[in-house]
Amino acid sequence: MNILVIGGGGREHAIIMKLAESPRVEKIWCTPGNGGISKYAECFDVGATDIDGVVTLAEKLSPDMVVVAPDDPLVMGMADALRAKGFKVFGPNANAAIIEGSKVFSKELMKKYNIPTAAYEVFTDSESAIKYIKEQNTYPTVIKADGLALGKGVILAQNEEEAVQAVHEMIDELKFGKSSARIVIEEYLTGPEVSVLSFTDGETIVPMVSSMDHKRALDGDEGLNTGGMGTVSPNPCYTDTLAKECMEKIFLPTMNAMNAEGRTFEGCLYFGLMMTPKGPKVIEYNCRFGDPETQVVLPMLEGDLCDIFEAVCDHKLKNANIKWKSGSCACVVMASGGYPLSYPKGLEISGLDEKGQVDGAFVYHAGTKLSDGKFLTNGGRVLGVTCTALTLEEALRRAYEAVGKISWEGAHFRRDIGQRALKAQTDPLALDYKDDMEDYIESNGVYLRQ
Repeated sequence: MNILVIGGGGREHAIIMKLAESPRVEKIWCTPGNGGISKYAECFDVGATDIDGVVTLAEKLSPDMVVVAPDDPLVMGMADALRAKGFKVFGPNANAAIIEGSKVFSKELMKKYNIPTAAYEVFTDSESAIKYIKEQNTYPTVIKADGLALGKGVILAQNEEEAVQAVHEMIDELKFGKSSARIVIEEYLTGPEVSVLSFTDGETIVPMVSSMDHKRALDGDEGLNTGGMGTVSPNPCYTDTLAKECMEKIFLPTMNAMNAEGRTFEGCLYFGLMMTPKGPKVIEYNCRFGDPETQVVLPMLEGDLCDIFEAVCDHKLKNANIKWKSGSCACVVMASGGYPLSYPKGLEISGLDEKGQVDGAFVYHAGTKLSDGKFLTNGGRVLGVTCTALTLEEALRRAYEAVGKISWEGAHFRRDIGQRALKAQTDPLALDYKDDMEDYIESNGVYLRQ
């Protein structure tokens, strides 16, 4: 099979490297790709949100399958446009991708079908929203822009003043554009956060191995929120008992709810979960593979990713052979100095081989470009250095050993990735901070006002 992958980050690199393992895959194309991806796939200069450009490229290449990986093009209808031209597509149509594209839709879906989530109300005018906040008088409170907002459309207000300011910024000033014309105000949940990706064709849903993300920029979960500074898998907080409960109360009901609404979801459905004192609850849905969760989940997959993608496209997921390796996987993100604020680009990266790899690790490129045979930084999150091992301790040791071989001016990484998970291995309740904001801050791209 010849496959076209849409996107250009670490998630897409992980997908491409896993597809490349399949004996069925002959050729992989990617647009726009990045420096590391270009060593595994032929890359093109068509933006991931350029629907017309991608359709034209697909018509030129005639791939056997197109994988649309990022959220924006899925919400915009890229999968629809490609299917309309007869292409086999992994990724949901726009009417299903709305599960991520509109928080109002997802919250109302959960309320209608009794899927556990935080209590909430929806507002389109600031006066009503502020009146509600004052009546509730409970802090912290969570205020979310309805639409996509680059992971920053969620504010955790710690008092009335911050909540009122957030409402004015979102609704009256349209801080996040049309995405914040409607807002969701919801209760603040506590407990350890768990990410679970799943394959689904609308008839069958198969959860992948769980993971734990680390959102804050600095050690000890300090500093600004980021897109993710590292990940481990599986998440020790996610027990078999919890997995069974989530399947019965969240995963299957969500798939069935989307079917009942005439919005059958085909692709990767991401569940952002909070293990609250009252049981698992949904914080968010994503309509695609998470980043950087994908970088620790796919290395644990024993099955053929090409076969699984095709099974989803053909509505034959129930027949797919999906198995997971024993052991653990750890990813340490190496970022540019200054990330997530301003940072330089174009700095030469040392320590990578000609494929952009180092011995003993998967190095997933997120923000790199290739120039005159040299890998240069080209983003905030630059590399995801990933290792698998029989134990989490060993996976982390190997990952950090690999990180030590790579350098560029101002390179930054956290030195405590996985430490909370190691603690949870011996005490699964250790991360259930009933009076601590950190777990919630780490979920759903929450922006903590500084």
